[in-house]
Amino acid sequence: MTLMRSWIDSANTPDCPFPLNNLPYGVFSTPGAQPRCGVAIGDQVLDVAGMEKAGLLRISDTALLQSGVWNPLMEAGPAMWEKLRSALLGHLSDASSTQDQVAQYLHPLSGVTMHMPFRVSEYTDFYAGKNHAFNVGTMFRGPENALPPNWLHIPIGYNGRASSVVVSGTGVRRPWGQLKGPQDDAPRFAPCARFDLELEMGAIVGKPSSGPVTVAEADDMIFGYVLLNDWSARDIQAWEYQPLGPFQAKATATTISPWIVTKPALAPFRASTPPREKPLLPYLEEPRPMLYDIDLSVELTPEGGQATEIARTNYKEMYYSSAQQLAHHTTSGCPMRVGDLLGSGTISGETKESRGSLLELSWGGKEPVALEGGATRNFLEDGDTLTLKGACHGDGYTIGFGDCTGMVLPALSDPFAR
Repeated sequence: MTLMRSWIDSANTPDCPFPLNNLPYGVFSTPGAQPRCGVAIGDQVLDVAGMEKAGLLRISDTALLQSGVWNPLMEAGPAMWEKLRSALLGHLSDASSTQDQVAQYLHPLSGVTMHMPFRVSEYTDFYAGKNHAFNVGTMFRGPENALPPNWLHIPIGYNGRASSVVVSGTGVRRPWGQLKGPQDDAPRFAPCARFDLELEMGAIVGKPSSGPVTVAEADDMIFGYVLLNDWSARDIQAWEYQPLGPFQAKATATTISPWIVTKPALAPFRASTPPREKPLLPYLEEPRPMLYDIDLSVELTPEGGQATEIARTNYKEMYYSSAQQLAHHTTSGCPMRVGDLLGSGTISGETKESRGSLLELSWGGKEPVALEGGATRNFLEDGDTLTLKGACHGDGYTIGFGDCTGMVLPALSDPFAR
């Protein structure tokens, strides 16, 4: 597919993240106004809630864009998803006959504040990147036992906290927790000293389920994708995870990018999962490519310092797709809800510079990561800002997600001091 041209000139440049091909969904506000649904186009955001209210964008007898989140559109189903995209393409293409009417609903992206684009029903995070799982397993168990026996057969995950999912730009407070080092006689309660990021993608469920679904059906259920940073307290995790896995170490925050990039925008970038050492059970087999060719990177900026790109990888490195993860999630009869969020698991490549966490980049803190200006990092320090970036590169156009950022704020004073 080539660039689809818009009458909004800024959307027609090859490096613009929001061309007509994209049309991602977000929630924005302007000074003195309430958050409302918007669509990014070029360097503008289109107030689609205002257009719907004025009757310029009515795709249903029921208002779908007035609640300040995109859940009502998701609940309306795929036919409405397609109807809205088709209407937007008609209004924004260079052949549009409604340019003058639409122009009054445009706002410069530089002047708006972004908010959570959807109401998160529940959040599940997976451990589905083979390179990441192998690296972490090697650190703790050696390469011969790096992957658990079940890993090549099943997408492993855990239920996280929907309540702590936040939008890009939200500060993340360094957590307190129970810590116990290998040489300590007893645990202590203290601020996390090994705070980390995890570079992930998030899949948003747009259709509910009441029982098991196939991988193909699961793919049809996904409304769109966001960048996702699964903030991780490694020292809290090391003490608490045995035997039941992550708990408080993963509950501090999960940051997502502000724009939902829908599957039609990503369709030209479909990619297959990698070759498998072990055959999957039939219910997990993919009927078609389910991953996407999305270039991903992480920048770390110390307070008052320069940004350093510390990692670069691609979403197609994943061993299990979001559709496989979602299909497996339903096998027990577990109902999925509109607004459920699935974290992909950390996305790491085979090379050192493609590792998606500081735990891997610094190899457990033993190999400090060099930053611009001479500083180094084993794990995150207060004042550090993490920025996740993602983009697909087509024929003369780019599909972007908007930056996924968060600054590490200092831990509070003892939360139990009275």
